[in-house]
Parts: sequence; structure tokens; C-alpha cells
Amino acid sequence: MCGICGFINLDGSPASADVLRPMNETLHHRGPDDHGEFVEGAVALGHRRLAILDPARGRQPMSGHASSTTMVYNGEIYNHLEIRPRLPVSPNAYRTTSDTETILAAYDEWGHACVEHFRGMFALAIFDAAKNQLFLARDRLGIKPLYYYSSPTLFAFASEIKALLAHPAIAAEVNTERLPVQLAVKYTLDEQTLFRGIKKLLPGHTLTVADGRIIARQYWDLSYNPKPLDLSFAAAADAFRASLSDAVRSHLLSDVPLGVFLSGGIDSSIIAVLMSTMMDEPVKTFSVAFHEPGYSELNYAQLVARHIGSDHREVVVSPDEWFAAWPRMLYHEDEPIAHPSSIPLYFVSRLAAEHVKVVLTGEGADELLAGYERYYQTLMNLRMGRLLPGAARAAAHWMIDRLPDRSVAKRKAVRTSLYLQPDVQTLYLDNYASFPRPALARALRPEYRGAAIDTVYAPFMAMLASSDAAELLDRVLYADMKTYLVELLMKQDQMSMAASIESRVPFLDHPLVELVCRMPTAYKLRRFQTKRLMREAMGPMLPPAIVRRGKRGFPTPIKEWFHGGYYPLIEKLLASEHTLCTEYVDRAFVVEMLDRHRSGRGNLQEQIWSLANFEIWLRVFIEGREPEAVFGDAAEVRACTYCG
Repeated sequence: MCGICGFINLDGSPASADVLRPMNETLHHRGPDDHGEFVEGAVALGHRRLAILDPARGRQPMSGHASSTTMVYNGEIYNHLEIRPRLPVSPNAYRTTSDTETILAAYDEWGHACVEHFRGMFALAIFDAAKNQLFLARDRLGIKPLYYYSSPTLFAFASEIKALLAHPAIAAEVNTERLPVQLAVKYTLDEQTLFRGIKKLLPGHTLTVADGRIIARQYWDLSYNPKPLDLSFAAAADAFRASLSDAVRSHLLSDVPLGVFLSGGIDSSIIAVLMSTMMDEPVKTFSVAFHEPGYSELNYAQLVARHIGSDHREVVVSPDEWFAAWPRMLYHEDEPIAHPSSIPLYFVSRLAAEHVKVVLTGEGADELLAGYERYYQTLMNLRMGRLLPGAARAAAHWMIDRLPDRSVAKRKAVRTSLYLQPDVQTLYLDNYASFPRPALARALRPEYRGAAIDTVYAPFMAMLASSDAAELLDRVLYADMKTYLVELLMKQDQMSMAASIESRVPFLDHPLVELVCRMPTAYKLRRFQTKRLMREAMGPMLPPAIVRRGKRGFPTPIKEWFHGGYYPLIEKLLASEHTLCTEYVDRAFVVEMLDRHRSGRGNLQEQIWSLANFEIWLRVFIEGREPEAVFGDAAEVRACTYCG
């Protein structure tokens, strides 16, 4: 795991190490062990190293055996030792045992198609001097991030956006075209970012810069067909168990100590249990929780830790620590934080970094195996909506409107097809958005609304339509893997790298992903049973209490905090004369939102969370304020007394 950056002056002017160095230094947290620079002609490549494989010799930038190629790279190729015998390079010619050198040799042999041979996570850039071209690639699922900026005179890339902004020709500006979708779902859904002119290289894509042209190519995609016609559920479970075990075993490749993040949920518990069968020493497990009642799952994590005899450690985060870390963590994520769980993820990463350099996690299982409740809730709602006559739904709508606003019945009914239009955009996207389209239309100032409200979900719907899946559940899983999961993986990467630790995700090993995608949907979700295949395949290895648990996500008590002693901090952030987001969002809407939440007339912490992150982002990246100065000072955070 490392950080990479670089640029090429498209006008042919010589690149400068003085320009590259600040970009590279911005990524110091991603690679505190070593750094390197390559500057030749119009091209500059930078690298920060977290040494995992061959720590003594795997320095970057690294040149290939053909001497015309130079590479910087972030990630791990788990099958690189299997690839080496297939390449026309004498074993004695290799200078290192690192996967970096294998990638370069593979590029020399297979060119751009080399990425199709790699099993792992990667973001890489290769300058081919013989062809005078820059080649970029990102792994199939987007486990490793890679951003880029282009203009008529400059192409630049980096592992994190902040490194691009360190280039003097790249300014931080709000991408107002993507602001509606950012507020609606808390991320941008496609290759765009909230920074104007800065894009993501999409998962499963390569990008070539040559002769002033930028050409992107997709080399891999998820496929849900054809379904195996003769695969029984028992056989599918056996195949899943074997493939996941192989994935975990491959992800243990390391020359440094490794452990696992253990939440107490079924996904991370399975990874921990499998690791315990493959390691000669107790697995090191790490967990995080909050002090507040109902916001700790440490008892489940401890249950699994005892079950496998792990070397277990925990950290409990106080609200003061959480609020004090919030702006700095947003700085590390580059864009507004989508999930409050990013912040405790940093704290457990920091704990783990005291003991290991690599951790495995359970990320990706929910999107792969239909683990969220919203999947069966949406399918049920759509089915009910199709069966219910229009007149009956209109009558139900009329009756629901007349229920008391604070009633539990109304809160639940307004999210069903008794009240809402029975389509995917309404029941799946609006229903789980921070700002559904009606609220978004009220929140945005007129100049930022336009047609954006109607098209806010267009990238997701395009993904839905482009899938080869026949069933709706598979199409939704496909779109989530391309959108929601990419955001989660960015969070996983940036928060672990903020603590200088590498995180790996065995559930997204692409042979396993390809296997599960083609499984019948009933093997993943049947009625209310989520991740059915995994529970069948791995259940006997786990404590029964873990197998029976439903999906909870990582709970964060922001609702209580935003109601309690930290409310003045949020109010000052969003409704003072210094508030920046009201240039884009209607001030009266913000004031009413805060008042409704504070008085208990609405449960609006999701909207408050989205706007608060947008405000902090504006202050840090657009205004240029230090993260620690966002709330005034640390004493102001400590002055808030959480009142339960």
C-alpha cells in the first residue's frame, strides 16, 4: 500500500521536481517508510512507500527490465509469483521479490493487457519512454483509488485529490453540476468528484495519455449471466466456501505482520475465523465502539475473539474525540464524508497500526451477497405497488397524510408503496437518500436546481440498465457495486491510510466475485434472509449468535449528539454569519431543518450530516482553512457537554 502521483506537461515543457515534491509530500501518510521521484522530459512520477513486500529492495519509482518503462504503483498483486514463470525473464534476472517488478515485466510482455492477468488491488502508472505514453490502470472493483485532472496543457494523477491540488495549475473549485447528487446520496455516483475538473479513473478501467490524447478503456466488468442451471444450493455453498478460503489465503501474502478488523458482524467474523485456520500464531483482531448505550458491538467481537483465540484489542471513542477528529478525517477523505463510521474506522486503524502493518476486512460482502435490509424492503414494496390498484393507493395516501406526524405508523408508512410511487428511483434511491428529490428541490438555491433534480439519479439508472442481469435484484447489486461500494472502498482506503496501514478485502477477490455474481438470486436473498449462501457455507465455523445476527451496519450516535450538548456546535457550523454552504443551500431551509430536528418534529440527522460535511469541506478545501480550525479550536469542542 502506497501513495502515487505524477503529471505530464502536454505542451512538452519540462517537468519540475519542485512541482512534484509538494504533491508527493502530501501523501506522506500513505507511505512513511520511503519516497522516490522520477523526472524526465515532460514527465514526473512520485511515490510514497508503505513497505509490505520485500521491504529492503522494492523501492519506487522502479524501472523495467527493458529500461524504457518506469512505474509507480499502489496495491498488492497476490498472484505475482505465479505470473513470473509465464514471463520471458530469467528468474536470476529479477532484482527483487516485490510484485512491482512483476508488474513491469508483465507490461513488457503483454502491454496494456497485463492488468487482465493480475489478481489483487492496484492503482498504477507506467511511463513508457519508447512509446512516449503514460499508462494508468485501476483494479477491477476499485479497491485502490486513482484520481486525475486534465487540461489542454496538463495531465496529472494521484492516489488522493489533495495531492492533485498541490500542483500549482490545479485549483480547488466546487463542481456545482454534481452538488445535487452529492447532497442526495452523499457521493457522486460516477467518475465525477465534487471538485471541478477532477475525476476518478473508474474501476476495471485503464487510461492512456499519448500524443496529447486521453483514451480510457474498460478491461473488466461484472457479469450475472449465464446462471448455472444444475448448481444445487449445497454445491453452491461448497464452491463459495472453497473460493472464499482461497481468497483469504492469497490475501495473507505479506513480509510484515497482519491482523483483521473485527466488528462482530458475520462478514468480518468469517474472515477472522478463516485466518485463524491458516496462521501459525493467534490472529490479531481489532475492534472499535462508542461509550453510549446501544452503540457498542464489542460483546459480539469478543465472542468471536474467544472462539478463535485471537490476540484481541479494542478502542472506545468518546464524543469529544469524534468531533475533534471529524474535520481532519474529512481532509483525509478529500470529499464530504458519506458515512459517520469513517471516523471510528480511523481510530481502530490507528490502534491496529501500533501492532501490524496490514489488516483484512469484511468489506464488500453486503453488495456481493445482498446483505442490506433495503434489498428485500425494496423488492417487497415494488411487488406491493404493482398489485395495489391506483385508487387504493390514492386512498392509502390520503389516510397516511392524516396520521399524527410523530406517530411510528406514519414514519413507516410514508416509506412504502402505499404512499410512494412504485419505481426504483423512488422506493430504492429516494427512500434511502439524505435528501430525496422533493427535499433536495426545497434545499438547493434556485440557481443550482434546474434540471438537476430530475436527473440526480441518472448515473445509477444508467448502471442499472447496462447490467446483463435478468432479475432486478442482480441489476441493483450491479449498480451498487459500481457506485455505493466504490464509495465504501474509498472510505476503507483513506481511513486506514490516514493511520499508515494497509487494508485488504478478500470478499472482493475477483474470482470469488465472478462466481457469486452468477449464482441464482435466491441463493443470496430469500424473503427476509440476507446473505443466505454465506450463512449456509460458513455458519458451522461461527458461534451461532453471529450467524443469527441481522445486518446492523456500524452504529454511530450522531442523532443523540446532534440533539444533545453538541447541537450548539452544529448550529454554529450551519447557521452563523460564517456559514459557507448557504451560498448553495437556502438559509431558511437550513434554519428550519435545525429547528425541526432540535424540537423533535423530524428525524433529520442524515440531512444535517450531509450539510455539515459539505460545510466543513468548503472550509477546508475551498476556503483553505486548517481542519483543526474548522470548529474554532479544540476548547470549543471540549466545551460541549454531551447530555445524553
